Amino acid sequence: MAERHFVPKADREYTKADFTSDQMVKWCPGCGDHAILNSLLNTFPKTNHKKENICMVSGIGCSSRIPYYVDTYGFHSIHGRACAIATGVKLANPELSVWVSMGDGDSMAIGGNHLIHAVRRNQDFNITIFNNEIYGLTKGQYSPTTKFGQVTKTSPYGTIDYPFNPGELVMGAQGTFYARALDCLPQLTTDIMTRAAQHDGTSVVEVLQNCMIFNDKAHAAITDRAVRDDRTIILEHGKPMLFGKNKEKGLRFNGRQLEVVTIGENGITLDDIMVHDETTEDTGIHMMLARMKGDMPVAIGVIRNVKKTSYTQLYEEQMDDQMANGKYKCVDDLLNSGDTWEVE
Repeated sequence: MAERHFVPKADREYTKADFTSDQMVKWCPGCGDHAILNSLLNTFPKTNHKKENICMVSGIGCSSRIPYYVDTYGFHSIHGRACAIATGVKLANPELSVWVSMGDGDSMAIGGNHLIHAVRRNQDFNITIFNNEIYGLTKGQYSPTTKFGQVTKTSPYGTIDYPFNPGELVMGAQGTFYARALDCLPQLTTDIMTRAAQHDGTSVVEVLQNCMIFNDKAHAAITDRAVRDDRTIILEHGKPMLFGKNKEKGLRFNGRQLEVVTIGENGITLDDIMVHDETTEDTGIHMMLARMKGDMPVAIGVIRNVKKTSYTQLYEEQMDDQMANGKYKCVDDLLNSGDTWEVE
């Protein structure tokens, strides 16, 4: 089935300034949201979409103030329902490029069901999850991604919830695009968001971000400059999975699971290192990459990017067929079909 591209192309070149609103940004100094906003504003000119055809949709939370700070159309909606509203927006007007912004609590807790089914349906819109592992707007309650055992305002003795991994959820819902970014690497985040915009179907970009006030240094174990090279691996399609300050470490599949090896030790050469394939349909390796933590480096970059006809395209083709060949052309035809009654 040939892909259909519904969003009109821009008739002029845009810059970041074209998408920057006149509203004062009301986030705490040092909040990772600033970096994510900056990446979004740098992404939009690269999409080559008309400005008036871009629509932001958000739920509730610090992250959900995004529509005010981007000079496009937008909906600041209700808690957990951003994906549901975005679905309606996209189906009502497929010519819109729809961008959904949600926090970890907004997307994984009250909005979890909507997120799962948006991903499963492969709706043609872009989801950004701002993951600071805490409820920030409501002042520090633990969220579905808060680390096990962490003390928060609602877990004074340590949370006993096992946290969600957004990547696992996307894979389990048969997602077609999943990527992970860091707020401290804004250029990489922009590159990832640009890739997401080019994807036909649901793209999910999880950004690991810091909350200075209620969960400071939540991701410091992988983001601090002193450890970042050894604690993260930036994946690139078609390239060996290497990491470390000198790219001396890599990932190898030992027949059962991924393992870290060092080139030059125990006979390991570059040929032993796995090459990243983001396009393979099987979720097995992608799931392993998304789950890596502890002694394994955390995977950053585009982990999964597979082709599958989007819900939007299937819906439009079905409607076109019914308009051309169906019995009913409009609602009046339907209402006046079959048995009818007149009330005098």
